[in-house]
Amino acid sequence: MDVVGVGLNATDTLIPLSRYPESGEKIEIHSVSVLPGGQVASAMIACQQWGLQARYVGKVGEDSAANLHRSEFEKAGVDARLITSKGCASQQAIIMVDDAGERTVLWKRDEKITLRPDDLKREWITDARALHLDGHDTEAAILAATWAREAEIPVVADLDNLYPNVENLLTKVDYLIVSRDIPEQLTGNPDLAQALIETKERFGCSLTAVTLGADGALAWDGRDFCYVPAFHVEVVDTTGAGDIFHAGFIYGLLNGWQLSRVLDFACAAAALNCTALGARGGIQPVHNVQALMSTGMRNPACTDLNDLGMLSRPLHSPE
Repeated sequence: MDVVGVGLNATDTLIPLSRYPESGEKIEIHSVSVLPGGQVASAMIACQQWGLQARYVGKVGEDSAANLHRSEFEKAGVDARLITSKGCASQQAIIMVDDAGERTVLWKRDEKITLRPDDLKREWITDARALHLDGHDTEAAILAATWAREAEIPVVADLDNLYPNVENLLTKVDYLIVSRDIPEQLTGNPDLAQALIETKERFGCSLTAVTLGADGALAWDGRDFCYVPAFHVEVVDTTGAGDIFHAGFIYGLLNGWQLSRVLDFACAAAALNCTALGARGGIQPVHNVQALMSTGMRNPACTDLNDLGMLSRPLHSPE
């Protein structure tokens, strides 16, 4: 395997509508679509489509959603190790997407489908070149990361929430790429750049980074900041953008690219995914991602990191 992912899968019910309704209001919807999603599951699908050999490890219920996931992994060629928890449903999400592409997510996950350490097998982890985690089922993630570290396999983590005991997991993460508010939650420092520095120092990561949505991405490698503005596309649905960003990061990492190119590819892949409905609807071939990179079509709202208003001192994008 090139990459193994341990983490969430979900069945997304996508509901496009013109705007989010106010309390008590009735509003017409455009359509309803049931599609597979989940942070790590979607990232592994993207990696496989780009030519990497990907494995997914996760838990499902005993229902039609589990069959959907099995079918999608099989169709994509992902080596899926799905553990079934009997007598419960797989994780579900209802996602309302407005005309601007912004989403509101309602989700439910039965405790019975918590991935536990004894669900894992060491050989699922240690025959890969990289491990990708979301940290939701933290104890299982810690064990997987421990095995990876012992085998000198780099660990990439996608965090959009601080789960119980997650700090123990972070000490085993090499490439920590989180959502916008996580660095401040970890450090208490509202200055984004300083919070990334403090997070790296505290947990010993090789790199700390943050995804900024329409503003791009910012990373700190211990010596330099690398900022990449977002690409300008016609947004249909932002669901899964972060998942595909992480897949893009893993793809660039395993290809040995420089950090600026890795982030650029990840941003372009994430942007293209936003041009279609669903967490995986806009996964594009590598040549399409590279074509967008070559256009230089950046989001006009974020051409300069210093305009983001989150930093106490000026920083500059790499040439």
